[in-house]
Amino acid sequence: MGALSHRGPDEDGILVAPSAALGMRRLSIIDLPGGHQPVFNETRNVAVVFNGEIYNFRQLRKTLEGRGHAFRTHSDTEVIVHAYEEWGEQFLRELRGMFAIAIWDARSSGTNGEAARGARIFLARDRLGIKPLYYAAVGGALLFSSEVRSLLASGRIETRLSPDSLEAYLTFGSLAEPCTIVKDIYSIPPGHCLAFAADAPPEKPSPKPYWVYSDAVLHQEGPRPRNFQEAAKLLRPLLEETVRDHLIADVPLGVFLSSGLDSTSLVALGSRFQSYLHTFTVVFPEQQYSEAKISRETAKHFKTRHEEVLLSPGMLVTQVEEAVRSLDQPTMDGLNTYFVSRAARQAGLKVALSGLGSDEIFGGYSTFISTPRAAFVAGLGRWIPSPLRRFTSGAAVRIAAGDAVNKAAAAWRSPRDFPHAYFFTRLLFTPSRVRRLLAPYYESAEYPGRHDNPWRDRMRETARQAKQLDSFTSVSCFELQSYMVNTLLRDTDTASMANSLEVRVPFLDHRLVEFVGSLPKSAKFTSGVPKSLLVEALSDLLPDQVMAQTKRTFTLPWDVWLRGALGVRLSQELSNLTPPLRRYVNPRAVRGAWQNFVIGQTNWSRPWSLYVLNEWVRYHVTDAASQPASATEAVHNAAASAAGSSQRQ
Repeated sequence: MGALSHRGPDEDGILVAPSAALGMRRLSIIDLPGGHQPVFNETRNVAVVFNGEIYNFRQLRKTLEGRGHAFRTHSDTEVIVHAYEEWGEQFLRELRGMFAIAIWDARSSGTNGEAARGARIFLARDRLGIKPLYYAAVGGALLFSSEVRSLLASGRIETRLSPDSLEAYLTFGSLAEPCTIVKDIYSIPPGHCLAFAADAPPEKPSPKPYWVYSDAVLHQEGPRPRNFQEAAKLLRPLLEETVRDHLIADVPLGVFLSSGLDSTSLVALGSRFQSYLHTFTVVFPEQQYSEAKISRETAKHFKTRHEEVLLSPGMLVTQVEEAVRSLDQPTMDGLNTYFVSRAARQAGLKVALSGLGSDEIFGGYSTFISTPRAAFVAGLGRWIPSPLRRFTSGAAVRIAAGDAVNKAAAAWRSPRDFPHAYFFTRLLFTPSRVRRLLAPYYESAEYPGRHDNPWRDRMRETARQAKQLDSFTSVSCFELQSYMVNTLLRDTDTASMANSLEVRVPFLDHRLVEFVGSLPKSAKFTSGVPKSLLVEALSDLLPDQVMAQTKRTFTLPWDVWLRGALGVRLSQELSNLTPPLRRYVNPRAVRGAWQNFVIGQTNWSRPWSLYVLNEWVRYHVTDAASQPASATEAVHNAAASAAGSSQRQ
């Protein structure tokens, strides 16, 4: 719990039973005086700790009170324990929100003392994976937490890098579910749960799904729109209700506002329910990257209370070490969110709404175009002998365009490297470059010589789901279960909570995801209009200057900054790999990635991802022994078989 203090600085709570210990750190958002955790049922033989928000808690409370349940607080947490009592594990179907949940259930074995040794533990993660939940089975115990680092703080887990996960990181720029950077620590996948006896936790836990994207969209109930216009009319009230519910808070709340369609849509809808909504934008000295002008006009249009926070390269150089240390796992992209979240917290916010998820469900990414092209290239390559593919790769990749050429070349040369061509469109390093970077591992006795591991199994499962869907929705399926959960959501959670800020993502309300996913391509896509269904649904609210501009991806000006003082630092650190990394990674190939950036043959993300990996390992692995011990040593000693940490936002 001490290792989670940044996630919940307001208070803590602990439940200790003969076979289990559950703890939480709270960031108070709803029912500030009454939302203390753990929360018990009336007879105190069921308790819950959880991280997240349940947006339909008021409706659920009325239903449960009508069925005889007595509530003692006004928090959304208490809804969980009574819903679990009422519906068992099926209660998850009733929840709308983001959550990582741990329930202690001693109803079958008494309420206290030795009788409670037969208690049951139930863990669950929300459908889209907005909130993280990690576990490790070690020494007869099962530990779980909201962060990998807090599991390491238990002192029970040896901090060893997972070479399989290094392969995923170098391939995609982030760790791939359900694996983590640390060997033997895994995540409960999105839409999964895990139940076990507290006095006999499983040696090899096997979380089971309670929600599957493809099943949800293929069996969606409700009215079926006949065309694009009808779909937009049905979407509008769903968007309004979702944003209204995401604004519920007893603390200061605001919206991340860029110049783009997604955040502007949230401000447009939010302003209908809340006057003088607080918005803020991070701006840069480099005008070509700054979104200040349009976001300022948007704020004026909707009469928001607007703030701008300047972030310069000089500020970044002095704070980059602190930012990297704040990451729960290495990632190529997380520092963008870290600096934005810190600015929001300094502005007095405790909750911020983000436009994440819109691109995935409405088709805002280039992958909706490049995936069919990559599939064509890979499909053709499967019929061509390998020597001929290498000889003809230059001609074949001309089917792709621009930045996609190298990825298309990889799909042509090695079409069987991934279970679907989509994964080639999200490459950081191509498979051949990854093999060069990880040469020490591939040449060692540790390498099993095959592509069998949990993250590849999950890729295959995602490909199985996508195969049942149309070409547009299948890309949504890949994006939601790959890039979204492995990079965007994990980065957003870790980087925002490092600054004690809760970030909410209305576009990932599961009802909205299911509704849009269930629509045929013709009902959510118009050629030449990105995210055309969202634009149509909100056309009367959105300012002209936002709808008229081309899509921009929010990112810091890394390319410019890495050619200054920050680049000098990068060059030095990449020449000094940490000992744990040198065991698996080729230093010469790392230096080559930096040199390729310097001469303009690759973009900033590749050397930057290697720098973040090296610095994360330097602090969390190499120096792990010197880090302060967990503040919950007493609880750790009391937990004979199951231990866990969560936190409440």
